[in-house]
Amino acid sequence: MDKKAARMRRAAKTRASIRRLGIHRLTVHRTPRHIYAQITTANGAKVLVSAATVQAEIRDRVKNTGNIEAAKLVGAMIAQKAVAAGIERVAFDRSGFAYHGRVKALAEAAREGGLKF
Repeated sequence: MDKKAARMRRAAKTRASIRRLGIHRLTVHRTPRHIYAQITTANGAKVLVSAATVQAEIRDRVKNTGNIEAAKLVGAMIAQKAVAAGIERVAFDRSGFAYHGRVKALAEAAREGGLKF
């Protein structure tokens, strides 16, 4: 089993448990250059709110889009948009990535912005 297949297996287990909970899901995806976050319905059918370092409003505010500072900015932005949309409670789906570095920074910034998970 390669690294990506192992990550996808971990992600599938997490998503199945979140689906059973029946609450909105904050999903994070990271690449070496960017980080993406979106809040979807519990079954994943509809994206309610999204933020990423590829968006001009975030990309213009950071020097490098693949670091912790950019992840903090994405976390704050997703929390701000979610609270404006009336979403306060979400389940955190790290997509099989380790809760470390940019993923952790995004989660902490989202919590500081008012999301509960």
